[in-house]
Amino acid sequence: MWRALWAYRGFVWGSVRREFDARYRHSLLGASWAVLQPLAMIVIYTVVFSRVMHSRLPGVSGDFAYSIYLCAGVLTWGLFAEITGRAQNVFLEQANLLKKVSFPRLCLPVIVVASAVVNFVIIFGLFTAFLILVGAFPGWAFVALLPVLAVEVLLAVGLGVTLGVLNVFFRDVGPFYAVVLQFWFWLTPIVYPASILPQWVQPWMCWNPMAQLVGAYQRILVEGAWPEWKGVGAVALLAIVLCLLGWRLFRVHAGEMVDEL
Repeated sequence: MWRALWAYRGFVWGSVRREFDARYRHSLLGASWAVLQPLAMIVIYTVVFSRVMHSRLPGVSGDFAYSIYLCAGVLTWGLFAEITGRAQNVFLEQANLLKKVSFPRLCLPVIVVASAVVNFVIIFGLFTAFLILVGAFPGWAFVALLPVLAVEVLLAVGLGVTLGVLNVFFRDVGPFYAVVLQFWFWLTPIVYPASILPQWVQPWMCWNPMAQLVGAYQRILVEGAWPEWKGVGAVALLAIVLCLLGWRLFRVHAGEMVDEL
């Protein structure tokens, strides 16, 4: 199957390009919106929280510390939510393609991941330029973002494919996950630091995989420090388990999925 996926790499890349072009096809500024929208978000967060509200992080100095903390969490969560949200519906949305065309079904989740990563790279590239501009670039710790990003994508793929297969047979999975995702966002220290939580709640954060990953991003970008690899490693192990589970469900039920659709 992996060899077949490689053979269809042109189909995957072409699909990613078509999605990107379709998003801005009938707009006057075209693909410029891919830059303008995230740039506007970064500017708004910076102006509102650092200049208007004068928000500060406990124990961290710097005018832009909270803005960087917030952007790091929001961008990280946005990538995870986009991959899992689209992956859980990808087999339903592409039902006609699955029933009429013979191709490796694994191409569909790969297209979802590739499209989300392309969008993330554009947005995060602008955010990195902002860090350099305000003199808040984290230094060598920045390279630690690559393994953390790899773990996040792996976790999103494993969860997304698992939900995507289940959603074909149980259509309540999609709406249920949408509700869970909203609670999950607010149970993750993204807009608030974990230190403000009650003492009895803080130990439970280690069971939230996204809290570990978001915390790693924030530690790198705000403090310029290396992440806590123990927590990232635990999430990587969970991500591998979910990927194996999703792969197993996909292999076993691939034929039944077409009949169900």
